[in-house]
Amino acid sequence: MEESRLARINQLYKKSQEEGLTEEEKAEQAELRSEYIQSVRNNLRGTLNNISLLNPDGTVTELSKKEKN
Repeated sequence: MEESRLARINQLYKKSQEEGLTEEEKAEQAELRSEYIQSVRNNLRGTLNNISLLNPDGTVTELSKKEKN
C-alpha cells in the first residue's frame, strides 16, 4: 500500500476524532481501511507460504501445502 494512502487513513482518523467526518469521508475511510486490511492479509499469507516446518521425524512440511482439518 502506498505511503500517501496510509497518510490519508491517518488524516481521516485524526479528523474524525477532532471534528467528525462527512458521509463522503466516512465512505472513503471505509474503503481505505478495507484496502489496508487486504494488504496486511496478503503480506501475512505470503510470509506464511514461505515457512517450512521441521517435524520430529526429520521430514520437512511446507506450511502452504499442509492440509486443513
